[in-house]
Amino acid sequence: MKNNILIAVVLAFSISGYSQILKPVKWNTTVKKISSIEYDLIATATIDKGWHLYSQSVPENGPIPTVFIFEEADNYTLVGKTMEGKGHVIDDPIFQMKIKYFDTKASFTQRIKITKAGKAKIIGEVEFMVCDDSRCLPPDYIDLEFTIE
Repeated sequence: MKNNILIAVVLAFSISGYSQILKPVKWNTTVKKISSIEYDLIATATIDKGWHLYSQSVPENGPIPTVFIFEEADNYTLVGKTMEGKGHVIDDPIFQMKIKYFDTKASFTQRIKITKAGKAKIIGEVEFMVCDDSRCLPPDYIDLEFTIE
């Protein structure tokens, strides 16, 4: 009887170890005031050691690029495209091509222009893909929220 309980406990712990969901990227949002009507929406990704977050611009047949989508609203307009940091360009061992990626941290900035005075909440979404040197995770989607006071 004791052996059956011990086996059940060991089995339960080993199954829960396999069901762990990998989330190697954490997202944080901030807002930087540029002028009385312009703001930068900054999405910062903190990336676990050994993982790579890919650029917004990747070659065809490569990984899923990082993509930002902002909900349309009548209180702001987007100014230009979402800009990204420098990153690294490498010969990716998984995709066998030169690809720009980020490790440890990545910052993406979208400038907006406020069209109506007052507090604003801007909702966006980021789609991204991460890989390490031997595997890739399926694309993930994270909701982003920016508050302008």
